Amino acid sequence: MIRLSVIRRNASLVTGLAISLAILFAAIAAPLIATHGVEQMDMRNRFAGPSLAHWLGTDNFGRDLWTRLIFGARVSLSIALIPVFVAATFGTLVGLIAGYFGGWVDLILMRVTDMFLGFPALILMLAIVAVLGPGIVNVSLALIVVFWTEYARVVRSSTLVLREQAYVLAARALGASHFRILFKEILPNAWGPVLVLATLGLGTAILAESALSFLGFGVQPPRPTWGWTLAYGTRYMRSEPWLAIISGLAIMVTVLGFNLLGDGLRDLLDPKGFSRGPNPRHNVKN
Repeated sequence: MIRLSVIRRNASLVTGLAISLAILFAAIAAPLIATHGVEQMDMRNRFAGPSLAHWLGTDNFGRDLWTRLIFGARVSLSIALIPVFVAATFGTLVGLIAGYFGGWVDLILMRVTDMFLGFPALILMLAIVAVLGPGIVNVSLALIVVFWTEYARVVRSSTLVLREQAYVLAARALGASHFRILFKEILPNAWGPVLVLATLGLGTAILAESALSFLGFGVQPPRPTWGWTLAYGTRYMRSEPWLAIISGLAIMVTVLGFNLLGDGLRDLLDPKGFSRGPNPRHNVKN
């Protein structure tokens, strides 16, 4: 059992958790804390600076940026949470099966994984969205296709070690089924790295979605997204810089929060640090 005092001493965990919970609360409570309608326009107040009426100013249609920022958090978090959960689940299953059974099963599954890893992450996502079209569902699908491989690799490595442990050999000798060994003996001891990787992956997913929206391949307007706000905000950097700065800061703080949370969880679950090789998917610029 992890004591509360140990958690309190983990500055990365506490800070990351506080930031993540604040962003999550803002997204959930968006209808309650919004000061204007998300699509409410006021053409007489286009590009208005921050004021008491509009805390973060307005955009090129006179829409309140604070309102669109917190509703944009809903889109960004939903696109991050769902694909990361699906990718983690699928990748974990692939890694468990490949590492446990080995042989030709491992060979086939890992070569398929290597095939996906061979494509630069952003290029693969752009190709998928270009074929399927923009939108929340297609962007989420692109993120799943890109991100499941890292979970498969990490879980396979853990499974190769765990399958030789005494308690697994004992369970096999007692006639336990493969299903029981995989999900009762191996998986509970391999979930730590998956949890940390998923937490870090949330920040990566938000960056990826923002990059796609910035390039025009993500969620389309008028739905508010941080990436799209950043994209059109760059057109007015000289005259109305707050458009790009506000959305950029929202992305930066959110990603920072998830990264700090992931680092804190890693230190908490394994103070010595579990071995992790370079992750080709953590840099969406590849």
